[in-house]
Amino acid sequence: MKYLNLLKDKYRRGISGSLVIMLLVCICVNLNGQSYAHLVDTEIGNKGNGLGCGYTYVGASYPFGMVQFTPSFFSPHKGFVINQLSGAGCPHMGNFPVLPISGSLNDSPNDMNGYEKYKCVNEAYAGYLSVDMADKTKAELTVDKRTGIANFIFNKNEEGTVLIGSGVNSTFVNNAMVKITSEYSCEGFSEGGEFCGSATNYRVYFAAEFNRPAQQTGTWIKHALLDTASYGFGKNSGAYFTFDTTDDNEVMYRIAISYVSIENAKENLNASNNTWDFEHYKQNTVKDWNECLSKIAVKTDDEDRKKQFYTHLYHSLIHPNIVSDVNGEYMGADYQVYRSSGSDQYSSFSVWDTYRTQSQLLAMLFPKETGDMMKSLVDFADQSGGYGRWILANIETGIMQGDPTAILIANSYAFGATDFDLQRAYYHMKRGATIPRLRSQDQEIRPHLTEYINDGHTFASMMLEYTSADFAIGQFAEQALGNTVDSKFFVSRSQNWKNIYNPENNWLNSRYPNGVWKDIEHDWREATYKNYFWMVPYNLSTLIDTIGGRDYAEKRLDTLFVRLDASYEEDWFAAGNEPDFQVPWIYNWTNSPNKTSHVINRIFNEVYTSSPDGLPGNDDLGSMGAWYVFASVGLYPMIPGVGGFSVNTPQFEEVKLKLPQGDLVIQGGSTDKIYIKSLKVNGKSHHSTWIDWADIKEGGKIEFQTSKKSSTEFNIADAPPSYK
Repeated sequence: MKYLNLLKDKYRRGISGSLVIMLLVCICVNLNGQSYAHLVDTEIGNKGNGLGCGYTYVGASYPFGMVQFTPSFFSPHKGFVINQLSGAGCPHMGNFPVLPISGSLNDSPNDMNGYEKYKCVNEAYAGYLSVDMADKTKAELTVDKRTGIANFIFNKNEEGTVLIGSGVNSTFVNNAMVKITSEYSCEGFSEGGEFCGSATNYRVYFAAEFNRPAQQTGTWIKHALLDTASYGFGKNSGAYFTFDTTDDNEVMYRIAISYVSIENAKENLNASNNTWDFEHYKQNTVKDWNECLSKIAVKTDDEDRKKQFYTHLYHSLIHPNIVSDVNGEYMGADYQVYRSSGSDQYSSFSVWDTYRTQSQLLAMLFPKETGDMMKSLVDFADQSGGYGRWILANIETGIMQGDPTAILIANSYAFGATDFDLQRAYYHMKRGATIPRLRSQDQEIRPHLTEYINDGHTFASMMLEYTSADFAIGQFAEQALGNTVDSKFFVSRSQNWKNIYNPENNWLNSRYPNGVWKDIEHDWREATYKNYFWMVPYNLSTLIDTIGGRDYAEKRLDTLFVRLDASYEEDWFAAGNEPDFQVPWIYNWTNSPNKTSHVINRIFNEVYTSSPDGLPGNDDLGSMGAWYVFASVGLYPMIPGVGGFSVNTPQFEEVKLKLPQGDLVIQGGSTDKIYIKSLKVNGKSHHSTWIDWADIKEGGKIEFQTSKKSSTEFNIADAPPSYK
């Protein structure tokens, strides 16, 4: 406390506010032993291409914040964009790229493709990025909740220029406008673009300003450089500001966006901390990241594994992100303006990915924010006609398959996020699962639902997504509403997976509407029949009994894990692909549950690293990040709509989760003693590979005793749950 009093006294004597904040942060870091934000390495996952790349970005984010200020993964040569999805594998967004260049501007930047990518990264951690440009300009980036802030340091010469692309993004622009409103500010909008082949015709507005006036301004439209013009329009357009850098070679820049209007973008900009102190913004954001990341504290001497862990936790806390403005307004799915009251509105829902891991993690750690996210999904359904599968801005892209939002909402509720309209949430679940050809915007919610209802089956991988959704809907109906009748109906219908069991080949197998079996290779999306076979997480005991019992299932699993790095089309385990996420824990339903920990230890050692290409697949808005977090703490949320975990040996000797109702301490993890000998939960011996969420949601203690050799002692564990 004496340090805080000393700081207050020094502040009264005239030390700048930003220095006080910086010193306060340093003191807090010293008291806590570490800065969690600085443990994050945002370069992890942003190198490579194709299925084995993380597609994360290196730039600055705020926890669930509206803007992502970063070099786009897909167009880093264009500078620093203000909206980007973390880990999405298709080009998208990348609006209003800003690029500092040495000297004056002599030719039109056109599409901004003629510039070089940043030369090197100086520093990159949660909330901050510093890079050197190819022309020796330096750029520092940070953010707050709705604003991006940059500090551009030009090589000392006579001039430095900042480009702002309005009709430029990471895909294409249909319509755009920029207006220079003074020698230090501009505003405008952009619309158009795509994501994985789906049009994303959102409109996004911006307002931007500099900390000092430019000596020259102008715009460009395609190949035409318009010196002194105030407006630019359309594709490949933008504005530029040239500054005298002879005596002062630093220029600060702030930008805010809105999906509603320019006026709202201005209001978002004005609501930001109205200061031109870059360090002030950075330290505030670091402080907020420290608060969020400190919800899980791990104890280990392995600094590399610690860095990986907090980077993956960080990736889990970027999306879904806010899309409502400071005044509460947001653009609805019906293209009408709405105003949220008492909560933020969220978008960026990669639901086919995130329902498996991230939704449960957020509900456990951030139930208030997660409840607001569920409210946002219900609002979207009210406005669009039903739940989307993959929502970007106010657009349902229709990417992927199944009915994943029903599962995500049920999972979030089961793990503690309960403050949203449960009746409306269920209304849309039931409609989407029972009314054929129902649409969310122009995307069908459950394609081939008529066939699924009438025949009890449809395309195999799509159908397994539907059966999981049915089971989750049944759980939500019972848990949230006490609707036993509907619950029994949906849980019973979830057993339709049995209709695609082919006794002739002992696999799940797609079939035609008339019941004839298709070729075993047909109808498996982004995986093979050997991967998707295990996607009956709510009734694994029956699945295993059907194919010949526990020993047979163990051998089948063994053949899958010969490799961990398979592509979508290969018949081995694909650590970077969502349909395989759960499969290591299925050993817990066999006679060799210790193989779960063995495989997960292999995954940590063989396919994850702390290098820029250290992710085995697309992060998909925190899905892989959350998988890594759960696997690291020894608890995996296996069953849709059910609060509980399948266990494995944690990789840290101690983990503390700061849950809203009390701390949960997990002890005994190891990276070399990887096999579970015994387990205690809240001081009592525990003889199951399953732990109910109800037993630990108010805090408590889980104690692992582990060994370097596989123990038969734990192989007689009580069976984890199955629902028939």
